[in-house]
Amino acid sequence: MSQAIQGHCLCGETTITIQNGDAFQSQILCHCWDCKRTSGSAFSTNIVAPLKDTVMVGPVRTYETTGASGNPVTRSFCGTCGSALSHRSIMHGDGAAIQTGNFKYFADKPVSLEFFTKDRWSVIAPIEGAKQFSSPVLKKVGEQT
Repeated sequence: MSQAIQGHCLCGETTITIQNGDAFQSQILCHCWDCKRTSGSAFSTNIVAPLKDTVMVGPVRTYETTGASGNPVTRSFCGTCGSALSHRSIMHGDGAAIQTGNFKYFADKPVSLEFFTKDRWSVIAPIEGAKQFSSPVLKKVGEQT
């Protein structure tokens, strides 16, 4: 039986619970400039979790940007400490990209995919065994695949 996993922001005021979270055995690494700026680092690590299984409790704030796909992206962060929590776009379907750095659970989970490798910093080596994509796999809504 799958179990929920729980993480939290830096200050601990916002918690994130993902039902069936232990079903996630890998994570995604994104090198896009938006993820770099949001994380304050060279990349971000994420999973795409179903919205129906994800609950954030605390002073969550959001803001909207336009992603590299041209689609709107709603980013969530802790309203107290500013920790990035998630981002959501129509490209995620019924899910949201959840930042895995807020969960101890993901500390030993491998990276299975890398996105926006065209923007990877030269000092960062590709993750061995991870599928590599120079841009997002999905396209802007309305484009043919």
